[in-house]
Amino acid sequence: MLDAIRWDSDLIRRYDLAGPRYTSYPTAVQFHSQVGSFDLFHALRDSRKALRPLSLYVHVPFCANICYYCACNKVITKDRGRALPYLQRLEQEIQLIACHLDPAQKVEQLHFGGGTPTFLSHDELRQLMAHLRKHFNLLDDDSGDYGIEIDPREADWSTMGLLRELGFNRVSIGLQDLDPAVQRAVNRLQSLEETRAVIDAARTLQFRSINIDLIYGLPKQTPDNFARTVEEVISLQPDRLSVFNYAHLPERFMPQRRINTSELPSPAQKLEMFQRTIEQLIAAGYRYIGMDHFALPDDELAIAQEEETLQRNFQGYTTHGHCDLIGLGVSAISQIGDLYCQNSSDLNEYQNSLAAAQLATSRGLVCNADDRLRRAVIQQLICNFSLDFADIEQQFNIDFQGYFGALWPQLQGMANDGLITLDRDRIAILPAGRLLVRSVCMVFDAYLEQQNRQRFSRVI
Repeated sequence: MLDAIRWDSDLIRRYDLAGPRYTSYPTAVQFHSQVGSFDLFHALRDSRKALRPLSLYVHVPFCANICYYCACNKVITKDRGRALPYLQRLEQEIQLIACHLDPAQKVEQLHFGGGTPTFLSHDELRQLMAHLRKHFNLLDDDSGDYGIEIDPREADWSTMGLLRELGFNRVSIGLQDLDPAVQRAVNRLQSLEETRAVIDAARTLQFRSINIDLIYGLPKQTPDNFARTVEEVISLQPDRLSVFNYAHLPERFMPQRRINTSELPSPAQKLEMFQRTIEQLIAAGYRYIGMDHFALPDDELAIAQEEETLQRNFQGYTTHGHCDLIGLGVSAISQIGDLYCQNSSDLNEYQNSLAAAQLATSRGLVCNADDRLRRAVIQQLICNFSLDFADIEQQFNIDFQGYFGALWPQLQGMANDGLITLDRDRIAILPAGRLLVRSVCMVFDAYLEQQNRQRFSRVI
């Protein structure tokens, strides 16, 4: 029953607000410049003492071509030589971080993101992975979750073979939309054949999991043509799907200024696209994990949700939330114990800091007791669609209803509207509320009223 969701247009109209995606709490909007490399070293020391397992994120910012919708930290260049100085500084960062950790700390999860990680040459990928293996305890028995983001236009069978040889066993494939008119409008021409070739290679080479990313709300999309894309994607049988809502924020992301706003679908069309996508995926046997994520029933995310061990961090839904997350590369974010910290998002600043043998930590946050409590509440709601007050009371030595008494009228209103059930012992998010889980989490966000909501995408 965990995948049971119900589309309620009236509730969606009322609760489809702009708000955080809660890959962390507090969110990155709260990060400040008073947190620096000293705080990071202190957190790494604590991680070493506790011998906590690790999750590594490596950011490769380069792309050969610009996609107009993109809001990622990236550098657009045809010059492949630009990667070399970056990799030299990245290797320095790896060395500086690793010497503060214990070789016994196993890397359970590894993810290369971007940008386009396969912008790097085969030799550069080999060298980077060799450097990571030299300084971190990467597993060599294929038991870790080692993933990489793939642009099918930048990968072929030999690339996939190399990645498998280097230890990667999961791939996430950017697809977005298969309609040529939509692809031209966002400057990402990518054929179904290119995508299928990469997936065939991944299956033949026994990659453990394949994820495909889609985006709804792009220019020239209609409910009918997006439904055709979803139908084609279902035929590819990925293990997981991410179906993202395009947030048009041209004032924040310069490439989006090249999108013709008159070609964007209306809010009603976007809602219809998402509704039809859900119906298509559920009919094809996918489970709704939460927010914009779907997985087959035998996928680890679906199993973890059934067993109430699913977690969420900067890499989205995960089964490795118990690990300390170390971000490497420009703009990368780390979460180590109660510390969040982020490297500079400026490529030159990042490289110059490391050239001076300094870490590039530019901002962050140390969670206080209230942050830790609210983080646990939001994590439970967004992962399990339920919250038992006794668990929180025992963990944090509080009376739940007393601590959150000011929020009760809001929660009661959501209960009256049919989003949740609310009683003395627990909150349970009902099928009609599961698509709006972010809205429920926002009730517990102590910082939200101080923030500019225009920084966030809408819930749906």
